[in-house]
Amino acid sequence: MNLFTSFAANNALWVMWYRLVVPYPEIVRNNGVGCQLLHVVLHYFLLTNYSWMLAEGFYLHTLLVSAFISEERLVKWLTGLGWTLPALFILVYTVLRLLFGDVEQCWINESPYTNVLIVLVCFSMALNLVFLCNIVRVLLIKLRAGPSHLANNRPSRTLLQALRATLLLLPLLGLHYLLTPFRPLPGHPLEHSYEVTSAITASFQGLCVATLFCFCNGEVIAQMKRRWQYSSFRPRANSYTATTVSVRQKLEHSDEVLLSRL
Repeated sequence: MNLFTSFAANNALWVMWYRLVVPYPEIVRNNGVGCQLLHVVLHYFLLTNYSWMLAEGFYLHTLLVSAFISEERLVKWLTGLGWTLPALFILVYTVLRLLFGDVEQCWINESPYTNVLIVLVCFSMALNLVFLCNIVRVLLIKLRAGPSHLANNRPSRTLLQALRATLLLLPLLGLHYLLTPFRPLPGHPLEHSYEVTSAITASFQGLCVATLFCFCNGEVIAQMKRRWQYSSFRPRANSYTATTVSVRQKLEHSDEVLLSRL
């Protein structure tokens, strides 16, 4: 829930940034407080994406490796760190730009103080890569120690299951961003390809994670079917009940008429 909240907020703020600030040069030249604040809030929620991907990786790794840890306490700690850790980095970034006067044009230009934000991004990606490798290692060990009836085809089956788990975890942990760690120089032949790849990976991550872990989840599909059946058959049941009551009332009325005539 927190991961998807950060995705939704970050994407909504990017739409606002490109809709309300970038197309209007006069707003950028005026450098109002509103556009500066939007820049800070936008980059805060951008960092929350990485912090919550790190929280997801740490959560999965902890549940798989440490079986005796309290899951409820772990979730509470990760909830606090997922929202407060980016705030510390964005606070340092904002203070540095204010102190050294790097506040022109709604902060739209690249600044050397952006490296403060990159620290959290690199830290998140590096740790999630370590978590993924260890998760796959533990998963391979558990799969190889599976039932004996899989002895004939255990290596291929084990590798396929480990590969499937790895591919599923890549978008959740944000490790696809490792494909675009360095931006080509302006005018480079690969600059356009980099921009397209970066835009696709950044824009469709939430949809990819939602499809894999929500819409393709067996429990979610079963619950949606249950809700659909409930909403589909309930009007019919009510209609049947109403018809039954109406027929009973007519029968009772006809009985009363017959008794009165007798």
